[in-house]
Amino acid sequence: MSLPEIGSLESLSLAELRELVGVLMGEVRRLQADNQALRDEVARLKGLPPRPPLRPSGMEKATGAASSGKTGRRSRRRRGVKRDRDAVTAEVVLTASVPGGSRFKGYQDILVRDLRLSAEVVRYRRERWVTPSGETVVARLPAGIVGGFGPALRRFILAAHVQGQVTTERLVALLTGIGVAISKRQVVRLLTGSLNTFIEEDHAVLQAGLATARWITVDDTAARHGHADGFTTQVGDDRFTAFRTGPSKSRQAFLSLLRAGHTGYVINDAALGVMRGLSLAGPLLARLAAHPAKRFADEATWTAHLTALGISQLDVTPDPVRVATEGALWGAIRDQGLLTNTVIVSDGARQFRVGTHPCGGFPNLLRRSRTQASSALCWVHAERLVHKLVPATPAQRRAIETTQSLIWWFYADLKSWKRDLCPRRAAALRARFDRIFRRRTGYLTLDRLMARLHRQKADLLRVLQHPDIPLHTNGSENDIRSCVTKRKISGGTVSDRGRTARNVMLGLMKTCAKLGVSFFRYLGDRLNLPSGTAVPPLPDLVRQAQAAM
Repeated sequence: MSLPEIGSLESLSLAELRELVGVLMGEVRRLQADNQALRDEVARLKGLPPRPPLRPSGMEKATGAASSGKTGRRSRRRRGVKRDRDAVTAEVVLTASVPGGSRFKGYQDILVRDLRLSAEVVRYRRERWVTPSGETVVARLPAGIVGGFGPALRRFILAAHVQGQVTTERLVALLTGIGVAISKRQVVRLLTGSLNTFIEEDHAVLQAGLATARWITVDDTAARHGHADGFTTQVGDDRFTAFRTGPSKSRQAFLSLLRAGHTGYVINDAALGVMRGLSLAGPLLARLAAHPAKRFADEATWTAHLTALGISQLDVTPDPVRVATEGALWGAIRDQGLLTNTVIVSDGARQFRVGTHPCGGFPNLLRRSRTQASSALCWVHAERLVHKLVPATPAQRRAIETTQSLIWWFYADLKSWKRDLCPRRAAALRARFDRIFRRRTGYLTLDRLMARLHRQKADLLRVLQHPDIPLHTNGSENDIRSCVTKRKISGGTVSDRGRTARNVMLGLMKTCAKLGVSFFRYLGDRLNLPSGTAVPPLPDLVRQAQAAM
């Protein structure tokens, strides 16, 4: 319907007015989409990440267990006994002025929570001795002192910056106000230096998590490093979280992350299976398989090996260096016993497709190498594709609304099935999936989208084989939000030490939260505070959490 002149609106019938309103609403949505595209282009030119074009559809919240029950006023919970009632650190008796003849009736107790922040400058007088052989012996400083700063101050700086998202400038102002003479450079050194204990534990957490995980969720976000664009990738489940930042978000970079801190490349059956599945030429496979060298310590050694075999000089499609490298990386992962029978839940990005993915990645090859790994797709991201469509007519709008309703009902039933497993219902859900995603609505864009989602049926319904996996990647998005917040507050990182410190400390903070461990107490234990509470190694807690499931 063409847009009429303003003066001719009175001559339109009610049906024509309704049709006109539908056309105008479609035009408004189109203009909003164009406006958002222009905003994204401006953000791209400025080097900023684009904003999401639409608000979330609310499918996850609307299909929650609470929403399916009875509606009504929520009963108010009474306040229970204070958890810190038995943690009294001091007791003060307050006397009252009373007239003569008064009778003592005991005490009225009140708990007061307070915090003491004070600057201390301690002079350590270290004994110096000279042995009969002429060697000078000096008494050792207590553990945790770095560069003239004590462990309590360092814990406060790390907790405030990592968990509290306080910038270095504000930390300097805060500490100076308390009475601590410290500069911004010294604060940065305390945040990024002497982190070997934390770095080793972060690598061990990632290795323990990948070795025992039944499933992991993954996500990534933009991250500036060294004045260049980069990406931060998150890997984790409900027990651990790890972050890694690099210049690329390719599948090769993702596989390198999954090695859990190791730098090696391995040629084994799993690696050859990946190469074969990615169509590496038979003669090249034979060269790699026949060569006696099967393990390579680092990237330089691996690259030299490919050059010696004449693979690096080839200019063919697919790129044999890329295929061989991805295979060797997967071989190194499997050689460590990682990702055994693990489901990788992602938003469908190509770099994360390292399971039995039917639409790219490693199609069917992991079954050949018997790694038992598989992939699953996030339902929230799949439904978001339908939610983002911009209809131009009322019929198209109704088609989108009907399709969304069918997906929401199906998603709610998947959640219900996870709570009450039934093989017959699983078969019914598979048949129902076909009916929903093979519907023809007449809206060509929607029909093509539904057909594409139907081709991903195996990954969308992976939960029917592994009921314990999540149906979405909300956990990863929640974890990576801390990186986004840090990026907005503090910008990008410049030095490699700063990048490592940010990834490691954010990952350990998220892991502590998932394990129910106080990050502040964890820092105190690892920094050797004398009065700190002992915290077991986080990798051990990760394994114990899996064993308890």
